[in-house]
Amino acid sequence: MANEDMIFGRGPVTEAIRAGHTIDKLIVKSGAHSGSLAPILKAAKERGIAVQHADGAKLDRLAEGGNHQGVIAMVSAHEYSTVADILKRAEDAGHAPFIIICDKITDPHNLGAILRTANCVGADGVIIPKRQSAGINSVVMKTSAGAAEYTPVAKVTNVAQTIDELKKAGVWITAADMDGQPMYDIDLKGAIGLVIGSEGSGVSRLVREKCDFIASIPMKGEINSLNASVAAGVLMYEALRQRCGYGK
Repeated sequence: MANEDMIFGRGPVTEAIRAGHTIDKLIVKSGAHSGSLAPILKAAKERGIAVQHADGAKLDRLAEGGNHQGVIAMVSAHEYSTVADILKRAEDAGHAPFIIICDKITDPHNLGAILRTANCVGADGVIIPKRQSAGINSVVMKTSAGAAEYTPVAKVTNVAQTIDELKKAGVWITAADMDGQPMYDIDLKGAIGLVIGSEGSGVSRLVREKCDFIASIPMKGEINSLNASVAAGVLMYEALRQRCGYGK
């Protein structure tokens, strides 16, 4: 897996600079200064970010096979938020909290895709566990298309305990599971936390027991399950539809 203190690819690096992420230096492919690399280099100069040039082989080694597109940003470790920060963000925005809770999502591509969708639907933040979960690394940053720079991510020791804290704060918790009631029949308009289970075993038993609702996604084909990030996206957009009054 690529270094967790590294962001590569022109889009993710651009978003990291734009969002004010702490970047120690850029490593740019020698001779590559045109196209979409030009504004990256210009922004780096304006912010005083050191730029180092290297041949393509070195960038390939650093990215460990990832599509670096000629630029790698060496960054400080991702700055995680807290659950309190996420709740405060919603309060400052003047709306009921809209939070995504990932229960042991281990695939960084899935976590990155969930972060990207969470940003698109206007979620206030994403919660992940400290153990048995993907963290914010270069793969997540790349897959999220820069969303990890804008949507707060809180790392917690115990997801079940965190759900208890959220419920005390007035947040209703809904988990995605094929054995629940249709998601269209669940009220997702108020303060809501959506739980997405792991790729293999879904929502863990203890976390499920803490949830107020279990939401199922309609299935009409021969396959009766969705990829974790796809299921998360479907449920998030149903919440967005209800919260914004679409389809009335």
